[in-house]
Amino acid sequence: MLARRTLLAALALAPLAACQSRGPVATADDDAAWYIGTMPDKPYDVPLVDKSRLDPKYRRQVVQYGGPEKPGTIVVDIDRRQLALVQEDGTAVQYGVGVGKLGFSWKGEARVGRKGVWPDWSPTTTMVSLNPSLPRTRKGGVDNPLGARALYLYQGNRDILFRIHGTNEPWSIGEQLSSGCVRMLNEDIVDLYERVPVGTQVLVKRNGKYRV
Repeated sequence: MLARRTLLAALALAPLAACQSRGPVATADDDAAWYIGTMPDKPYDVPLVDKSRLDPKYRRQVVQYGGPEKPGTIVVDIDRRQLALVQEDGTAVQYGVGVGKLGFSWKGEARVGRKGVWPDWSPTTTMVSLNPSLPRTRKGGVDNPLGARALYLYQGNRDILFRIHGTNEPWSIGEQLSSGCVRMLNEDIVDLYERVPVGTQVLVKRNGKYRV
């Protein structure tokens, strides 16, 4: 019980900006209502979300997949707020995601350039210019905007500063609230992280296209 209270207290203190920009302000009690326990992980346990609070289309599931992308590809559909990991057998593992606010979304081709476990977070130059009060770094943990895992997107050898990462704001799945990153439930990003290696192709589509 003490560990759960500590977890919920940390979540209630989660930052209000950057990849984790909030919509309507939630109270600590509102936050607590989303969580039903934890999943063992190191160095922190992963908070587990009550998925009955999610629209069924945003719950992790295996679906039929008829797209042209090769197995192993991550396909993010900004409009549908869904991420699909294409499988060998004509299916995909599908996850609900939160995406960037209008004007902050990105589309295109990238690859997973590196992966992080309970990663530290630092705001981009643009984030700091919009909100100079942002901390310049935050250590990894349950109150960190990047959550339990992060996949860092690269084009060539260049980090393009977009991530697929966990979130401590589960109510934002299915919404457009971030500063451009693609966010997932912490338990979902842990699942995806284990399935994909560095080098995985990532296609981010809007209006059905990832190319202009």
